[in-house]
Amino acid sequence: MIRTKFFNTILITASALALASCGGSNGPDSSNVVLHRGNNAEPLSLDPHKASGTWENNIIGDMFLGLFTDDPDGAPIPGMAESWEVSEDGLTWTFTLREAYWSDGEPVTAGDFVFAWQRIATPATGAQYVSLLYPIVGVEEASTGAADPSSIGVRAIDDRTLEVHLVNPAPYLQGLLTHYTTFPLPQHVVEVYGDEWVRPANMVSNGAYTLEDWRTNNYVHLTRNANFYDNANVCIDDVYYYPTVDNSAAGRRVRNGELDLNMEFPGQQMEFLRREIPDFVRVNPFMGTIYFSINTTIEQFDDVNVRNALGMAIDRDFIANEILRAGQQPAYSMIPPGVANYPGGVEAEWADIPVEQRRANARALLEAAGYGPDNPFEFEYTYRATGDNPRIAPVVQNDWSAIADWVQPELIVNDTQIHYDNLRASDFQVADGGWIADYNDPYNFLFLGEYRSVPMNYARYNNPEFDALVTEANRELDLELRGEMMAEAEQILIDDMPIIPLVFYVNKSLVNPRVTGWEDNLTNIHRTRYLCFADLEESDSAAE
Repeated sequence: MIRTKFFNTILITASALALASCGGSNGPDSSNVVLHRGNNAEPLSLDPHKASGTWENNIIGDMFLGLFTDDPDGAPIPGMAESWEVSEDGLTWTFTLREAYWSDGEPVTAGDFVFAWQRIATPATGAQYVSLLYPIVGVEEASTGAADPSSIGVRAIDDRTLEVHLVNPAPYLQGLLTHYTTFPLPQHVVEVYGDEWVRPANMVSNGAYTLEDWRTNNYVHLTRNANFYDNANVCIDDVYYYPTVDNSAAGRRVRNGELDLNMEFPGQQMEFLRREIPDFVRVNPFMGTIYFSINTTIEQFDDVNVRNALGMAIDRDFIANEILRAGQQPAYSMIPPGVANYPGGVEAEWADIPVEQRRANARALLEAAGYGPDNPFEFEYTYRATGDNPRIAPVVQNDWSAIADWVQPELIVNDTQIHYDNLRASDFQVADGGWIADYNDPYNFLFLGEYRSVPMNYARYNNPEFDALVTEANRELDLELRGEMMAEAEQILIDDMPIIPLVFYVNKSLVNPRVTGWEDNLTNIHRTRYLCFADLEESDSAAE
């Protein structure tokens, strides 16, 4: 906790210094337009192959452009892809690339995509998110060392033509191709600098912004990329991303004008904020789920009844309505409402039972598993130090302790980066987490339960029946039938309870009404290239 307060002191000081240098024109250069964004956490990496958090996506997506990109509404639109053709069986996609350049003036080619996708499929890269690309032929085999990365199903027909071969039809492919794991990398730079290519002095990018400076636990500074193909329509010259771990403090900084926006605020402050700064408050449904992972490799959790006992004892309604208080909905399934091509209807079989009865049932399950006064059920629950997580943790601890006095959960708090490192390394017992969809399809949630998705499958859940059903569903061309098969697979996942769904997210942001171009959307992705300031737009309009 001392460390967190120390970081916040640094951030506030850095913010004040940055703003002090802005002058009347809001930038270090008197002609620059600067945006100050609160961004939840410190990036672990800005390498698209080594990042894994939404806060990293916000920065990387400002710097790089994939075949598709996000529009202001969060929907996929053409990025580097100028046009494309799909084979009749849906397995071969051929893309024609737009003419575009890296920030150092070198052309972006189909070879840069091939290089990037072979790199992420190389085991030595250590890509945490490579499993997202398993729909591409050969990526799974290459990532496990069973095949050469040069054999994956991606080839450059010429500098402007890219051919991609899929294992199965992927109706979600356009959305997947907006994700940073699929971005091209500047081969001519990465081959020279290796892992050091991400340093500000070395990095080049093909998106609206390029990396100017990165001061760890302080800020990331991006500056406008003059070689970006759509630079003429970009308003913001410089954007600073601050790791705002303490969202209450970040809210004060937004109200004081130190930050133009922050990507989160505490739900318990909703009424106060709507009263004090109603035009700043942005709340919208979100394609994401807060859930707990249970480490199934540990003997005491290798029991479906024990895992269900923990799941059924939690009072989700109390957490959603009394703790979070921003419109979150209790979750008894992993996939939230509104996901495309999905019928829903999945939930834990005990979802409709009153919570007190559920706790009595949980006690019986744990007693049947051999726990009791003479053999206490002791375990560690680890949670993130950010956002509302510290407020949820003691409530859940009380819920589990209410099963019986011999149920004894111990709370452990970690910084976000350390927390997720431990999850990927299977160094936990029960741990909180959140999943925000990378694209609008049920598979983006269910892949977290596939055994081949380890380490993203934090629980190390291994059910061949589940895996086979998801694989079969992904081969199905009939979207309605595919959705029904996905729902059947999700029911298996929920019945086995390697994860405990808690609530469905809403996205909560504070945005100064002076900022224009911000559109509330299901993905909560807001690229800086679309943002501007109202007074600047008015002055431009007057000049015309």
